[in-house]
Amino acid sequence: MTDVSLLWDQHACLPLQPDADVGELTRYSRDGPAFVSVNAGYSPHSFADSSRLLDHYRRSIDGHPGMAVAATVHDVARIAESGRIAVAFDLEDSGPLDGDLENLRRFAELGVRTMLPTYNHENRAGGGCLDSYDRGLTAWGRNLVTEMNAVGMVPDGSHCSARTGLDMCDISTGPVVYSHSCMRSVWQHPRNITDEQARACADTGGVVGITGVGIFLGPNTPTLDAMIEHLEYAVELVGAEHVGVSTDFSFDAADFLRESRTNPGLFDDSYTRWGPIQWMPPEVFLRLGTRLRDRGWADADITAVLGGNFCRVAETSW
Repeated sequence: MTDVSLLWDQHACLPLQPDADVGELTRYSRDGPAFVSVNAGYSPHSFADSSRLLDHYRRSIDGHPGMAVAATVHDVARIAESGRIAVAFDLEDSGPLDGDLENLRRFAELGVRTMLPTYNHENRAGGGCLDSYDRGLTAWGRNLVTEMNAVGMVPDGSHCSARTGLDMCDISTGPVVYSHSCMRSVWQHPRNITDEQARACADTGGVVGITGVGIFLGPNTPTLDAMIEHLEYAVELVGAEHVGVSTDFSFDAADFLRESRTNPGLFDDSYTRWGPIQWMPPEVFLRLGTRLRDRGWADADITAVLGGNFCRVAETSW
């Protein structure tokens, strides 16, 4: 049976290199429409680094017959109708701004639609989820969120500290998302979010995107059953209209694992204690809708969680 509902993966990672093969994204190909947001940089990257990556990604996607860059939600629908995968971009940290809020508009023009103020540790914008002290958003971080609203970029609390995420929800005039975060009440991991964070996100009209990374779902368990446990908890907590999905799949897994070894300051033992991180591959992720139907989920809730909710945020914010 053809599934005509939209599948929206709010965060996945190609190699952060200017020769990365975007053809890997065709692993999201399915009988129905698909969208994926591709990461274009995080805390170690400069504006020049991320701009160079975006230039490569965009040119490569433009030259690929199976996908196209989406600047608007209308583009997502148009691209999907042609049988291609729609692609936009995100940033995992405000570091690539080089401290200049004017660069937000430049990134938005290049297709960046979502950004995290911080990645695991504090920076000029606020606190990270691995910090021992949670200072929340700084004054500059508050200006950052305001400017993100102005340029059509969605504030994202994934990897941020709890207080930073809550402050974002207080400041933002549009929806805030947790693009790739699981529920701490289901699995105690510092990267997972509290019930308070999830409720505050929902109050903005935002979406909590349950991710497929093994160490965030459980003790390195990237299975559909583990993902569904987090999904069902989140739906019970904030309602199906505020829950989504995001693989956070690392097509650059070898690079990431090498980085975690050579740059341990970015991580801690909550990333390493269960051995090499395991990710849910797109081929498994594509079976989620069928598994939810088998569990008795209503079709409307499946449609909302698989893509409708993140699409609604995009319609409001982009």
